[in-house]
Amino acid sequence: MLPSHTFWLCGLSGAGKSTLAASLTASLRSRGVPVLELDGDVLRAGVCQGLGFSAEDRLENLRRAACIARLGAQSGLCTIASFITPLEVHRQLVRNVVGAGNVSLVYMDASYAICRQRDVKGLYARAASGHVPHFTGLTDSFEPPAQADLVLHTGAEPAEQSAAKLLAFAIARLEPRQAQTLHA
Repeated sequence: MLPSHTFWLCGLSGAGKSTLAASLTASLRSRGVPVLELDGDVLRAGVCQGLGFSAEDRLENLRRAACIARLGAQSGLCTIASFITPLEVHRQLVRNVVGAGNVSLVYMDASYAICRQRDVKGLYARAASGHVPHFTGLTDSFEPPAQADLVLHTGAEPAEQSAAKLLAFAIARLEPRQAQTLHA
């Protein structure tokens, strides 16, 4: 049986979620693991198109993503999801929908200041000028997870170091009889 598990990467915009998700996806696929990668920006352009960033819309966006992750797991896929997931209530929703034993929460710990410096999408500058309402970390809250399964200090360590830690964690979480072949 192929390993199926969901790795849910959360953190502020610019914390490294998409970068590390892509790295983990490539590493697992090179080891023969079928992977479904879910990215918040990609889902908002399709399945979640039309949803904004109000509390209700954000919750619905995450519920849909969690439902897709659950379908991936039911299909025998390893799912890697990268979403800001700012509140504990959102992370609990993910656990409830996907199944607490089928999801690992990975927190990308990078400060607002570090993420603002990275600002690859220009969102922090637009939010500071008032053009992005409901911006997580500025006008909307971000609660660091109290019970993350893995914390990566992406604001303090190189991406390669975080990627290596994430891969080792993922391999350890996947089906034990598969884990030995994944190290190859």
